[in-house]
Order: sequence, then C-alpha cells, then structure tokens
Amino acid sequence: MRTLVLPLFWVILSAGHVTSKADAPRPVLVPGKIDLKTIDGIESLSLLLTDQAGVAVKDLSNTATWQVEPADLARVEPGPTLIPLRGGEGKLIARTADGKTAEAKIRIASPAARQSWSYENHVMPVLTKTGCNSGPCHGAMAGKNGLRLSLRGYAPEVDYDALVRQASGRRVRPGVPEESLMLWKATGLVPHGGGTRLAAGSRDYRIIADWISTGAPGPQVNAPHVVRLEATPARARFEAGERGRVIVRAVYSDGTSEDVTGWAKFGTTDSTILAVDDDGRLKAENPGEAHVTVWYANQVTTVPVSVPNPAKVEPNLFAQAPRFNKIDEINLAKLQALGLPPSPDAGDAAWLRRATLDITGQLPASDRLKSFLADKAPDKRRKEVTRLLATPEAIDYWAYQWSDLLLVSSNKLSTPALWAFYGFVRESVAANEPWDKFVRRIVTAKGSSLTEGAGNFYAIHRDPTDLTETTSVAFLGLSLTCARCHNHPMEKWTQDQYYGFASMLGRVGLKDGDAAGEVIVSDRPDGEIYHPRRGKPMPPQPLDAPPLAAPDTRNRRDALADWMTSPENPLFARAIVNRVWKKFFGRGLVADEDDIKATAPPWDADLLAWLEADFKAHGFDMRHLISTIATSAVYARSSDPLPGNRSDTLYLSRNVPRRLPAEVLLDVLSQVTEVPTPFAGFPEKWRAVQLPDSKVANGFLSAFGRPERLTTCSCERTNEPSVAQALNLANGEALNGKLRAENGLPRRWADSPMTEEEIVDGLFLKALARQPTPAERAKLVTGMKEAVAGIDDAAKRKEARRTAVEDLFWAVLTSDECLFNH
Repeated sequence: MRTLVLPLFWVILSAGHVTSKADAPRPVLVPGKIDLKTIDGIESLSLLLTDQAGVAVKDLSNTATWQVEPADLARVEPGPTLIPLRGGEGKLIARTADGKTAEAKIRIASPAARQSWSYENHVMPVLTKTGCNSGPCHGAMAGKNGLRLSLRGYAPEVDYDALVRQASGRRVRPGVPEESLMLWKATGLVPHGGGTRLAAGSRDYRIIADWISTGAPGPQVNAPHVVRLEATPARARFEAGERGRVIVRAVYSDGTSEDVTGWAKFGTTDSTILAVDDDGRLKAENPGEAHVTVWYANQVTTVPVSVPNPAKVEPNLFAQAPRFNKIDEINLAKLQALGLPPSPDAGDAAWLRRATLDITGQLPASDRLKSFLADKAPDKRRKEVTRLLATPEAIDYWAYQWSDLLLVSSNKLSTPALWAFYGFVRESVAANEPWDKFVRRIVTAKGSSLTEGAGNFYAIHRDPTDLTETTSVAFLGLSLTCARCHNHPMEKWTQDQYYGFASMLGRVGLKDGDAAGEVIVSDRPDGEIYHPRRGKPMPPQPLDAPPLAAPDTRNRRDALADWMTSPENPLFARAIVNRVWKKFFGRGLVADEDDIKATAPPWDADLLAWLEADFKAHGFDMRHLISTIATSAVYARSSDPLPGNRSDTLYLSRNVPRRLPAEVLLDVLSQVTEVPTPFAGFPEKWRAVQLPDSKVANGFLSAFGRPERLTTCSCERTNEPSVAQALNLANGEALNGKLRAENGLPRRWADSPMTEEEIVDGLFLKALARQPTPAERAKLVTGMKEAVAGIDDAAKRKEARRTAVEDLFWAVLTSDECLFNH
C-alpha cells in the first residue's frame, strides 16, 4: 500500500494547556463515611488522587499515613483495611506524603454487636474465593474425594446438604467447630488434595467456625441477596507503571451493604495493558485502555482504566481533526485521553474503494471512480453511500450477511424452504425493513415455511435448547450456554434465567406439511420447559425482566417479541449495532459479537451507547446506521500509521486493513478479470454473494474461510491465512483459469492495441482504485516490454504478450493491496 503525504496542517503546533491550581487533582478518601453495624465488620480503604471529573489519577493508599481518632476505636492494618475495636464514633484521617489530608467519619454500632454469619452471604463467598467450589476442585461435575459442590455455589441448598448432612455429619461439628472436617482440610491439618486454603485464625476461618458454632444454619428463603456491586475507583487514568487497588461493596436487597473486596473475583480484559491480581491490586503496564472485571455473587461490574501514551500529542491536532458526525467527536475524545494522534483522511479514491467493498461487496467501477473524483460537492460521500445502499449489489451483499447470521443453508432445509427463507431475508433488505420489524417477523412466524419464509428459523432449530441459545446469540448477542447447566461462572446469568427464557419459546409447534420440505409453525396451548435441577416447569420470563403474569393473554412468542424489540431493552439494539460496526472495522466495539458480556465491556462505551440511541431514534433503520458509520471521519482515516499510532489496532486512530471475505474476494477476481465464476445449478453470471446456500461446492470459498452455517457463531468464518489459500492463489483454477480465459479481460487487453502504460494504468484503476506511482508504472511497463523484446515471430510475440499481461494481473490481484480492504 502506498504511503500518503500528510497535509501541512497536521504538523502545526499549538501552545500547551496550562493547568490552574483549581484544576489540580485532590486526595479523596474512600469510603467517604464508614458505618459498621457489628464489631466483626471490616472496611477496605483507598486514598485516591482524583481530577475534577472524579477520575482517579494516582492511588496514594500505600504511601499515606493513617490515623484513627480516638485511637482505641479502630485500627488500620496493611491493605489498608480498617478493623473495628469497639463501638462508638470518631474519624479517620489519611495524610499524603506532601501533607494533604482527607477525612471520613466512623460509626461503629454501640454496644458492639456481633455479626450473624449467613450461609448465602458469608459462608458461600468464602468457599468461592478459596476455590473450594471451582471447576478444578469440588465444583467439578463429579466432585472431588466424595464431596461435590455446585460450581461457584449456584445451588446453595444442594451444597448445604453436602456440607452439613452428608459424610455422617463429620464435615461440621457445632459443639467443637475447630474439629470440623471442612476446617481441618482447609487449613491442612489433615491431608487435602487442594492444599491449604485457609489460614487458621484468619477472618475467613473465623467466619466458618462461628457459623458452625451457631448450628450451621442453612439457606434462608427470605435472606437478603446481592442486587449490585459498587467498585472504587469508578474510573481511573494511571501512567504506565502506576499501581492501585479496586475495593468492592455489595449492595443487598434490604438496602444494606458491606465490603466484599476480600471475596470478589478480579480479572482484566487485557493483561498487556493492565495487570490485576486476586486481591484486586492492579498495575498499569502499557498504553491503552482495559477494565478490571469484578464478579461476586452472580453480579458483575467493571472499572475502566486508561493508560495514556507517554508521548505527548499537541491538543491542536485533535482540535483540527475533521468531525463529520457524533462518532468522530466521541472517538476523538477517546484518542485524546489515550494520547493517540488520528491519522489523516485516506482521500476520496481510497474511501470510495473501502466503502464500495463494505457496502456492496464489489469494487467501484473505473468510470464511477473517475466521476466521483471529479465531483466537487462537499456532501458527495453521503450521497454516494445513499446511492450504494440502493443498488442490487448492496441488497445481495447484506442479504448474504443476514443469511450467515440466520444459518440459511440446505444443511437442514429442503431446496424450496431454503429459497423461501432466503427470499424473506432479501426482500426485507431490499425494502429496508426496520430491524425490529424484521426480527419480530422471525420470532412470531406462523404458518407454512414455504409461504412464510421466516418460519424456517424454527424448522432449523427444532430442539428447545438449540432454539433458546440461537435466539439469544443471533438477536441479543448473548451466549447463555454456560447457564444451561449451572449459573454462568463469570457473568450474571443464572440457570433459573436460562430456563425462564427457554420457556418463552417452549410452546412452538412444528409439524410436516403436505408439500415436500414444508413445515407448519404454530403456537401450542401447552408445553413447558422443566428446570433440570429443580424438576419443575419454569415460568416464562425474558432476561432481566419480570416473568409473564398469569392473566397475560398474549402467546409467549408475541410477548417475547414485544420485550425483545422494545426500545427499552438494553440488549437488542446493542447487539446489532455491534455486529454492523464490526463489518466496517473488522472488530466490534465489543470484541466478541456473539458473547457480549459485562466482563468484556466495549472499548468505547460512550460510542456504543450513542450508536444504540441513534439507531433507536431513527426507528431501527439499518441504512441509516450504515450511512452514519460510513460517512464518519473515523471510517475515512488512512490506514498508513503515524509514529504515534503505529501500535494502535483497536481505538481507530487509523484504519486497520482487513482481508476481504472469501465470497467478496472471489467476486473481486471475477470483476477485475471480467470472467464470472461458474456455480453448478445457478445462472452464468451469479456472484458468490448471491448464493443462498453455503453448501454450494467451491474449493476457493472453503479455503478462504466461508462459514458452513451450522452454528450461529462468527467464529465459523475465518480470515486466518493458510497454505491452502496460498496454493489457490498460486496455482488454483479459480484465479489462473480467469487469467487464461479466452473472453477474459487479460486476454482481450493483451490482444488489443493498448500500450503497456494503458494496461498498467487501467488495471490499477480497476483493482486498486488508484493510479500507479511513477516508479510502479516504470517498473511494470519495463517488465512487460522486456517480456516481448527480441521475439520476431508474430505468434510467439503475441503469446509472450499474453503471458506478460496475465502475470501483471496475477501480481496485482494477489497483492495485499488488492486482497485487503484498507
């Protein structure tokens, strides 16, 4: 790919911003108020240097001095952690190394009360944090050494029975709790395959021992449960090398809260940017942004931590960067926070090639390219996107995208049903049917699958489990598979929620029709989905919503469609916006488009939120969404890196080249050579992206990663390079047959009176949407002339020229610049 010369204004410098005293960060003590209801409570502490926006820029906790007044009220232990000593009131003072102070009031219940430890909210968290109920230990399917616990405690009543009643009651001894087997094993007093998990005398040890001493009370039906987590700092910006700590509070259904930092599970979304240990202590490693993930009691939260680029970028560079819509404003704010300079615009020719490929799966025609470059209208890109979206090629291309998503193929459908399903999809794209209406028609489809093509969604997914999981992935971007067997180990989705959601689809009726391949889809008046552990039917319940009320007269699928496509649903628009974004940038705002989860938040949450809101505000209009993305300055940036953004492949400071999808690549070879690819049973000039069935045999498409459409997973399509791909390009008939074809463009140009210069220029314009550089032209023209030099025989000279032109086409078509969208 050629190197672009940066316009002069990109290197103009401006005066730096001077920070006023009022803007200076200040120390903040967290929590701001300490209120302990019992003498057994603790409070994790942080002293954070925060800016005016409340963003933590430095953690001063370990360098500060801590003082409690009165001194006998509590003490501060390393961590730092406040440990109460008696009931009463006072204050905590934290003093920085340079003498600044921050204070918090302390109140400890008086007379000092003792904590009543609960099985659900205290014992289970200890077992989970120590790994006792993890997959490698007693949480394994078969348990370990006679003790089986549910994975991370998703079935507390079952675990309680195993701990208290099984093994002849030896695991807990209320009369002498310190002789309980579960404490002996955990502290290593007797042989234990898991090693020592608790230190004798530690707080967690005392919780288990005290719980046992009070009779080991079991799970309580009305016990308060965790409704959300609060992590501090809420947001941080640390220089590389800085260290800090995340502290966590659990808020319960009865309005109380407590410090659960010691029991929470911590992780990181990118360990190359942010390292996090089991105690929530973090270290900023390299420039970028990552999140600390926090899991506790099936609740999840995250803390975004940005690590700015140490190389300073002049503010003027961001101020002068083009802004075509809100996408650009939000992205530039992110780049400025991270210190990543944006690359300049790629230019009209590169933009047109990029946009035409992404919207239609085709290259721009040479004549169209010339007219577009000659057009001086300031809004010509917006008009071009509108024109492209209305073309039959764009309709074919986006129908193909959604056919991938919906698994349209003859794997499970007869030929008539296949065409009915594909026809439904293509007609919807052609009409620009709003996405919510399109999905509603699928979810509520009834009648013959041959006349109501959307009904084939149910013909493909006859198994309730398959139907539940495909529906959640395709339309909500959620992978619920883990919750089929147990609560999700790192997400909030529970097994109860899984089967409540499955019950929304539990009454779909399917029967064979009279015609070949016909399926009649209906709603049965009965039919329940049973919870495998509870052994009872689960009431139908959308995710994160109340169950359907008994008087609700809607059938369950209508109710599901109402909930799913509602503008109030936070899952629906997010999923499709993320999918479409990925098709234009190669990576979604959430990396895994099929498994959007709280522990893998978007790399720019503000941008995703705005796109969702804008998509909803415009009635779920797919063409509006595509146009908004394709006309942004972010999308138009050059793929040539600047020194300051060379390592960035995520935040879109520059365009990241993407290899063309298999079908588009094959069509591009056909388009440039003007030799269509033959597909058995289809018209002569049928393109790969027009194929309704992924099972149409073609070795080139298989080698370059065409998905089989067996499961709703973007992982089915692969752009990973392989030996098979190299062999296809080097010797395969898909390309070389087109180069040698009698009626193909290479042969016609070789046999024409065109000069070598005209052939080179024409091919570059057709395949690369640009003119060759003088050096490229001179080298290629010289090579072509040398190929025929000294050959006097007319027939041999003609053949040599043909070979030279074929070699030229091969070299250009197999170059990275042609194989990639950039």
